[in-house]
Amino acid sequence: MNKLIVSAPGRINIIGEHTDYNLGYVLPTAIDKHLTFTFEANGTASICRVKSMGYGSAHEFDFTTMERRSSSWHNYIQGVVSEILKRTDKLQGFNCTIESTLPVGSGVSSSAALECGLSFGLNELFNLGLSKIEMVKLCQQADHNYVGIMSGIMDQFASMMSKKGQVILLDCRSLDHEYIPLDLGDYTFLLLNSGVSHELANSEYNTRQQECQKGIKLIRQKHPEVASLRDVSLEMLETQKSRLPSTVYRRCQFVIQENVRVLAAVDALKKGDLPSLGTLMYATHQGLRHDYEVSCMELDFLVDFTKDHKEVLGARIMGGGFGGCCINLIRSGYVAEFTAKIAGAYKKEFNIELDAFQAVPYHGVSIV
Repeated sequence: MNKLIVSAPGRINIIGEHTDYNLGYVLPTAIDKHLTFTFEANGTASICRVKSMGYGSAHEFDFTTMERRSSSWHNYIQGVVSEILKRTDKLQGFNCTIESTLPVGSGVSSSAALECGLSFGLNELFNLGLSKIEMVKLCQQADHNYVGIMSGIMDQFASMMSKKGQVILLDCRSLDHEYIPLDLGDYTFLLLNSGVSHELANSEYNTRQQECQKGIKLIRQKHPEVASLRDVSLEMLETQKSRLPSTVYRRCQFVIQENVRVLAAVDALKKGDLPSLGTLMYATHQGLRHDYEVSCMELDFLVDFTKDHKEVLGARIMGGGFGGCCINLIRSGYVAEFTAKIAGAYKKEFNIELDAFQAVPYHGVSIV
């Protein structure tokens, strides 16, 4: 194969934020917004040329001598190549052009789509023999080892493994997963992009992980069987409250409660109980706002605004935090009217144009 085109989607997460790196539960799906990659072998042994139409820039490197770059999207590319090289010697030089319908920095994980699309395409182009699960894991390792973000596995798993019209209940410890049909009836998911860059997200993301690990370490002193917050109940956490710094306690409390909410959300979806799902989404936002402290005033404004509109069943910040999108469960016929109202109020409050788009559950990475 000398040339191929690959589509790699972004993702939404219905509920289950910051639980993946704590080996808990998440409920994501890919969406109908994606990156499109055009690949071709270029006949060299190790020269890689990647052009991003969205960034309006190109990156050329030799994978035998590459070094970490100052530009973040370059590091995602090189990180994936670096992880592939640890697993096979079949990789050769390639050219790649990337086009996007994904809003960068909005919390729909354009970075995971970049990693997954690149690994999938190179696997097909050079017959590397990697399975989808192997590619999911190597993309996560690219985050850890090259980009410097200690991410969980949810984003890559959703981008690679999703099925159209379904969400994935993913156990981030075992990678056991269940596909659940997403029948929203008269409702849809509306994403509102705050337009706020979540520049703090990477550093604060790692800080939140460290705080959770500190909590585990302290709890383990009394409960040596604990390997992650997945193993800690609210009752157990309460008995250890006096031993934990206040901030660490609140971080741990949020994660434990969020795991409970994910399973409750799955039950609500299976029963078609969308009002209960919406209530759980609002509870997640309150936890992210007050206990995990990853929200911002712009996103709080957007979520609070929805509470006066009965056609919106639930809303919350989505993604790592400090900017990006909020996700709203809203009656389909009210989307246009509501979008106009909230965009006007948001512009008046922050002088920021609000970008809105509906997210349709879609399949994972594929050859076009």
